[in-house]
Amino acid sequence: MALPLRLEYAGALYHLTARGNARADIFVDDDDRRRFLELLGKEITPQGWRCYAYCL
Repeated sequence: MALPLRLEYAGALYHLTARGNARADIFVDDDDRRRFLELLGKEITPQGWRCYAYCL
């Protein structure tokens, strides 16, 4: 069953987290980390997001 859509508010700040299944690592190596940052960078501008900080 899908999760319900989250409410979004103009000008709001959102804190996002990600965790692997059973708390497993999300990234295997530096190439995985680089690829994630490339994909994130391609989404930030079109979505109109501001990324203030991140931690890998």
